[in-house]
Amino acid sequence: MDGMPDNEQEYLSVKIASLLPYLRRYARALTGSQTTGDTYAAATLEALLEDRSVFEMGLDHKVALFRAFNQIWTSSGSPVATEENGIRERAQTHLARLTTNTREALLLHTVEEFSVSDIAAIMQVDEVEVTELIKIARREMEDSVKGRILIIEDEAIIAMDLQDIVADMGHAITGVARTERGAVDLAGKEKPDMILSDIQLADGSSGIDAVNAILKSAGDVPVIFITAFPERLLTGERPEPAFVITKPYSEDQVRSAVSQAMFFSSTETLEI
Repeated sequence: MDGMPDNEQEYLSVKIASLLPYLRRYARALTGSQTTGDTYAAATLEALLEDRSVFEMGLDHKVALFRAFNQIWTSSGSPVATEENGIRERAQTHLARLTTNTREALLLHTVEEFSVSDIAAIMQVDEVEVTELIKIARREMEDSVKGRILIIEDEAIIAMDLQDIVADMGHAITGVARTERGAVDLAGKEKPDMILSDIQLADGSSGIDAVNAILKSAGDVPVIFITAFPERLLTGERPEPAFVITKPYSEDQVRSAVSQAMFFSSTETLEI
């Protein structure tokens, strides 16, 4: 940025790099796609190379970065694609019916844990509107899609908590698996409409391997991964999940992610 001392530019670059995994997470959840989400994140970085004035507004760095992203997102018309097929086509049909800006506000508040005032700064609206958008989003999204959910989680208390949350949302639970083999067996007995999976499982097996095995036969099934280290799954260097929740999670984060993920397919083969 013109006029910024070299040491300040270097500090800002390092700070942006540390926040990039979370911007990727938001962009992927918003679009339902690693590729599309990362494209928007990259476009944000390109715009910041030309103009970093958003970081001179006295905002927190993460707020400033997400505000820059939101400007790119809204300037493109927050597009809802119409050329998709199958589950993605159904997802876009649902999205087209949602109130404008509601999903953005909900994701920023629940998954990224921004305050209402921060979201107001990011979206450039007042706080009253943000509060209303979040309320509308919860109602519209939870009422839009119901389905059968497979939970892959080896910690009993967490598994029970996840069951309670998704059941309270009106979803059915196809089963709870503690291992890769158990997950594949459960999915074979009853195909889930969505998978909610931990990464590290009881016997040392991988939730990612379990999901990949299930998707080979189940096809288009949206997936949410839960991990204590989301930055490891949000590098953009390989096929990665579109939906990631950080441990420890909140009920709001799970409810929001489940509602978002039910709109989309997450069938890319993942790597570890």
